[in-house]
Amino acid sequence: MSLTKDQIRAWLMNVPHPEGGNIVERGSVVNIAACDNNASVRMTLVQGPNDPEPSRETMLALGGRIDQVVRAAAMASGIEPIVLSVEFVDHNGKVIAKTGAGAPKESSPAPKQAPVQQSASGIDGVKHIIAVGAGKGGVGKSTISVNLAVGLARKGHAVGLLDGDIYGPSLPTMLGLDAMDQTVLDGALQPFLVHGVKAVTMGKLVDADKPLIWRGPMAHGAFTQLAERTQWGELDYLVIDLPPGTGDVPLTMAQSLKLTGAVVVCTPQKVAQDDAVRAAKMFEQLGVEVLGVVENMSYFIGDDGKEYDIFGRGGAEKMAQRLGLPFLGSVPINTALRQNSDSGDPSANFDAETAGGGQLPKALERLVQNLEGQMNLASLKQGRSRPTLTVR
Repeated sequence: MSLTKDQIRAWLMNVPHPEGGNIVERGSVVNIAACDNNASVRMTLVQGPNDPEPSRETMLALGGRIDQVVRAAAMASGIEPIVLSVEFVDHNGKVIAKTGAGAPKESSPAPKQAPVQQSASGIDGVKHIIAVGAGKGGVGKSTISVNLAVGLARKGHAVGLLDGDIYGPSLPTMLGLDAMDQTVLDGALQPFLVHGVKAVTMGKLVDADKPLIWRGPMAHGAFTQLAERTQWGELDYLVIDLPPGTGDVPLTMAQSLKLTGAVVVCTPQKVAQDDAVRAAKMFEQLGVEVLGVVENMSYFIGDDGKEYDIFGRGGAEKMAQRLGLPFLGSVPINTALRQNSDSGDPSANFDAETAGGGQLPKALERLVQNLEGQMNLASLKQGRSRPTLTVR
């Protein structure tokens, strides 16, 4: 796979302009060239002859950020290694600074850029943001997102759930939102309150049968609107159900939202593991800590209670061990899980009488407990919380 100009332009939408907005919308991108894995970007921060020339430090720092964002997006798309140069020109088109390939050796190198996450901000009132992602579709990522959110709420936490899978939103069905209407108050989306969880989904903002055929910048804008224009209130956790793969939405999310960490969902098969590895490395490249791996559809529980290892139980756990990542747990599949998901009643998955026995509730409760433990560790490492000592 080779780089294209359209890809690079879409990725550059995630690079902030020094004076606000992004460098594409501000008209700072003069030209983009791409051939195979080589690319160049020509920039200007001077719009007219009377505008002051930006400092060299500003241009080098911005060049470093462009390099960082493009490389991360290219890696997530399976395009690596790449050779990238960034040129800055004045209003006459004269090159006044250059970073990356071909930059003069005597020029000061761009300072090493911090991970994308360090420029991201949080959401007012939200303590922790958790992204749930997967390298491919069909592994039950939305199922895990919904049940994690409901499980955390059942433990007394204030929880929000954002359906970030804007191409194929699943929450209207899985949370039973079909008969509800989305409301807006003072320009802010009002989340639905169902199963103890505040939820927002693109599926309630468009016609149910309307295909969402969006290019990268449109997907970027839609996700940002859902995240930032929802009146979440005070939340302990906001769980984000990402679209499958390693495309624009995860990159947008990492650029704009300060995450506590990410959960990678995988099924036991080798083909799913390969894609899950890419998802884990994408989060790592973006500076997002991977809280752990979940093996979904680990095994099938028949109506007779017998377990069937249809996909080969344990594959995702071995993958997590190989990558040095925490393993959060295995979640089985049975008829009750499918019925509860289709009927929009995820709370039923936590009751043995409505979950086809005790195996599914126990697996989900163990998953939530392990996630809480990893969240506490991540918060300590990021300085968001401190250990306490109680003396009795």
